[in-house]
Amino acid sequence: MKVVILAGGLGSRLSEETNLIPKPLVSIGEVPILMHIMNIYSYYGYNEFIICLGYKGNKIKEYFLNYMKMQSDITVDLKNNEVTSINRKNLNWKITLIDTGKDTMNGARIAKVVQQLDEPFHCTYGDGVGDINIEELVNFHKNSKTKATVTAVRPPARFGALKINDSSDFPYVENFSEKPLGDSMWINGGFFIFDPSIFKKSIPDDTVLETDILPSLVKDKELSVYKHASFWHPMDTIRDKNILQELWESGKAPWKG
Repeated sequence: MKVVILAGGLGSRLSEETNLIPKPLVSIGEVPILMHIMNIYSYYGYNEFIICLGYKGNKIKEYFLNYMKMQSDITVDLKNNEVTSINRKNLNWKITLIDTGKDTMNGARIAKVVQQLDEPFHCTYGDGVGDINIEELVNFHKNSKTKATVTAVRPPARFGALKINDSSDFPYVENFSEKPLGDSMWINGGFFIFDPSIFKKSIPDDTVLETDILPSLVKDKELSVYKHASFWHPMDTIRDKNILQELWESGKAPWKG
């Protein structure tokens, strides 16, 4: 199975980082989050990737074109005008980079690369990581016999929870605690598996995956849900980035990075 990664969005809520680079190149521990996501799949043996480019997509192309030079030690022979890589850090990956348009919405981005796909494929966003068991996800999808599977996750805590006592004229806080992870709800965490037939019809560039494609799959009972109750975290804001950075630096990052 190939892995499609949506990497074309503007990342406007992370503008402090994305003025010069696209969001998937924002680093966690000096490694772009895009590479962290790819490593999650590679850990389970999925090494063929299709990256849907958009905003500042050339920066992502440059990153991979220069990957070997930047990740290896080199000897520069100025006399003979030669550069030799030593201690090369090879990855058994095949990466296809496709410009799907700066203003294209994510559903249409997938449709623009579907000609590269002739079997069910993985698909996820370029800004979220988790300790997803990809092997279990694949087995779940196969057993569901649906055209698509979405990984449901519990959102990370963002606000402190207040227990308020209203019994007096002046309500007071009876208990304060950090909001428990997920707060009992499930949300779309990406890490999809899709059948290519979903995207092979003509799809306009303003087609949004979450509002135009997934609801139709729900209506036809073709969207199964794989529940992932363990770690998952998006990188929507600087606060999110800092949380992921702290986890990485602590050596306790749950995802396969």
